Amino acid sequence: MSPDKPQRLLSLDALRGAIMVLLALEAAGLYEALEPISQGTIAAPMVDQFFHHPWNGLRFWDLIQPGFMFIAGTAMAISLQRQKEKGETRASTGLKTLKRSGWLFFWGVLSYAVRKTGLSFELWNVLTQLAFTTLLTWLVIEWRLAAQAAFCVGLLLLTECLYRFTGVPGFDQPFTDQHNFGNYVDLQLMGKINGGGWVAINAIPTSVHTIAGAMAGRFILRKPDSPVSLVLWGTGTLIAGLWLDVSGVTPIIKRIATSSFTLASLGWCLLALAAAWEWVDRRGHRSVGFLKVIGMNSIFIYLFFEIVGARWFNGYAGAVTNGLMSMASVPQHVQHIVTALVIFGLEWGMCLFLFRKGIFFRL
Repeated sequence: MSPDKPQRLLSLDALRGAIMVLLALEAAGLYEALEPISQGTIAAPMVDQFFHHPWNGLRFWDLIQPGFMFIAGTAMAISLQRQKEKGETRASTGLKTLKRSGWLFFWGVLSYAVRKTGLSFELWNVLTQLAFTTLLTWLVIEWRLAAQAAFCVGLLLLTECLYRFTGVPGFDQPFTDQHNFGNYVDLQLMGKINGGGWVAINAIPTSVHTIAGAMAGRFILRKPDSPVSLVLWGTGTLIAGLWLDVSGVTPIIKRIATSSFTLASLGWCLLALAAAWEWVDRRGHRSVGFLKVIGMNSIFIYLFFEIVGARWFNGYAGAVTNGLMSMASVPQHVQHIVTALVIFGLEWGMCLFLFRKGIFFRL
């Protein structure tokens, strides 16, 4: 479908675009540039929200990856419905989904495979996680909503059991960094443990984000006149996740995607979708072109700043901007902020060029 047809769910493009803008600004180095100059000021707590929580807790930045996977599920439900209306069979859509998952896995591994020290095999990237959750979502997407919800509960219970009851010596502390079952699995799969505490089996609980996104998409298609149910679902899951944390049952830990984290972050995702749907599509505030430009090529720009940006583009652009500003005696902390904004502007400009040419990269 053309990106400009009015029946497109523009709120989904806006949310996807907002997430990609935030990720692009991070990849450009803006938050790292702001962090040192914010310390000791009233802005410090706000800037901290743009970094992952060290372990037990929830910050704004911890919601970005769940939002990315949730929106992928919503878009998937809408896309599959349109394909079904065109007469495509279940087998046909399954083949497309399998191919997409394969490409997501390939690019997810490749984005971190080439290091200065040699080749590396890692499964912590969001694209490798999304490859798994996308395939699992397709398998259950035609189930009744109640059955899908029960399946999601099952995934969270499975996660709890894996962490609590596997009892592997040295990795039998469920919610302790470097000593949990997720770390053990990584050691078997990749021969190493992530120093930041991230684990590959996050793909199991975060499948709930993608499946729930698809459920929300199906709901929007069936009842496009009210976001109230999304608000109620979002409030309920948010409260459930927070209660599990404060009651001491299961701590909110994004790095191992505990069940409490999954529920709390899902609640925020549902509330964000409900708000965007109401504001953009139902009330007609459709001036979201800035976000849509980058949201329509989300996979392209993500791979660009993760592969090209991190390895060449950022350094080259920084050498030019920092060099020019040094000649003008601009303070170094200002240089870093300006450089980050310039890098982001150039990346957004590339997306604008592709958008105007009607070029949209899909997997």
